[in-house]
Amino acid sequence: MVIATLIAADALSDEIVDEAAVRLRSAGFTVNAPQWIDRGSAADFVLSGDRAAARAALAGWGAPVDVVVQDSGAPRRKRLIIADMDSTMITVECIDELADYAGIKPQIAAITERAMQGELDFRAALAERVALLAGMDAGVIDRCLAERVALMPGARTLVQTMAAHGARALLVSGGFTRFAEPVAAEIGFDRAIANVLEIADGKLTGRVVEPVVDSAVKLATLKSECAAMDIPVRDALAVGDGANDAAMLAGAGLGVAYRAHAVAKAAASAMIDHGDLTALLWAQGYPRREWRG
Repeated sequence: MVIATLIAADALSDEIVDEAAVRLRSAGFTVNAPQWIDRGSAADFVLSGDRAAARAALAGWGAPVDVVVQDSGAPRRKRLIIADMDSTMITVECIDELADYAGIKPQIAAITERAMQGELDFRAALAERVALLAGMDAGVIDRCLAERVALMPGARTLVQTMAAHGARALLVSGGFTRFAEPVAAEIGFDRAIANVLEIADGKLTGRVVEPVVDSAVKLATLKSECAAMDIPVRDALAVGDGANDAAMLAGAGLGVAYRAHAVAKAAASAMIDHGDLTALLWAQGYPRREWRG
């Protein structure tokens, strides 16, 4: 059995739900009436059959709707959320915004984009970008945090709702602790793991302190946190947008590519392209009356 959840960024009309039912029947599924999580916003179809076939049947028909298909036997409400930060929990790439203060944003942003697409080795790309910031006054970090960093819509509601229902929340970022720690505190994460920018005499040295938080560290953190909580990885939700998140997304029970690059989408079990982060609450079966934050 699988659960196919339709989630609308705006309004989930009866016409869209009916079209989804037609598509599922055309793929050979027996379709009963949808089960509404929130009328006009999110609904489930409970189906007997293959998850991949259901996902394929509901993919790419052009409706402004996100679709999450899960095995009904897995725990739906996850006990751990592990999330990327830049362009996932916040709306910007922090290193690109820091570069803007130095007048080199286009140069650094181009490297960031290629790294997120998986075209460049993450560690090498990080070292190259940070080296270009050598000599920057460390005070610019706090200015950037105050002036440029905004939470992604739905971030606080997602994390605080899951926490209110007993989940643990980790922010695991290939960015920097000077951003990740205050962002994690503002959203409600239990812990933040990120890279440490080396600073000497009040200025960035152009280096990152080892160890670097890369794809392997993100996946290892997912596994070690599940082990520490004594839960299987199927009880974990991971969300991210870039190549550095792909292994973590593939390793989690529900890996969500959020407005993501192709390599992350290929690794994930679900994609959110239209809605905000509250879509991940509907994917877990949380109606609005249970939301927090």
